[in-house]
Amino acid sequence: MSNRSNKPPSNYDASIDPNNVNSLLNINVKLLAFDLNSLTQPNSLSSSSSRDPNFLYRKGVPISRVEAFGVVVTRDFKPDKFLRFSIDDGTGCIQCILWLNQLTSSYFSRRCPSDVHSIAQMANVHSTRVQLGVSARVRGRVSGFRGSVQVTVDDVVEERDPNYETLHLLDCINLARKRYDVLSYKK
Repeated sequence: MSNRSNKPPSNYDASIDPNNVNSLLNINVKLLAFDLNSLTQPNSLSSSSSRDPNFLYRKGVPISRVEAFGVVVTRDFKPDKFLRFSIDDGTGCIQCILWLNQLTSSYFSRRCPSDVHSIAQMANVHSTRVQLGVSARVRGRVSGFRGSVQVTVDDVVEERDPNYETLHLLDCINLARKRYDVLSYKK
């Protein structure tokens, strides 16, 4: 039974300020695939969305970064360009992209060459971890691409703990109920 009134639910957590709907921006929000794939794009280009188009809404609350877990089910590798892959957590598939073009992209031309080289090395290390059938945890920026939700990956961790899948599922459910949904009640 859901509480759709303007008062917070009984499981309200005071550590999140419900008056600040931006309190989930720049935080790795743990989401399951069905929840991640239901994120919506901003309706209009306000001044804040034109500066940072890389956020989507979950129940009216902007989200820019996510953490997800699943088994790698697809892998499309283009050397020195990108690694596009999907992870399946049992509730759906999450589309991910890991850019590997740091050394040739004009986007990185203003940055310190040693920093760019380090970023490129880490991206290559992360790309080797993404293999079919591997259980992986990904963190990155969420955005819309060609009408679907996509995660631009910052890091990939291969999970070897057989209990992590269950723990991640329970974390996602608990966080959604006690923290993320609290923000949408104040709207």
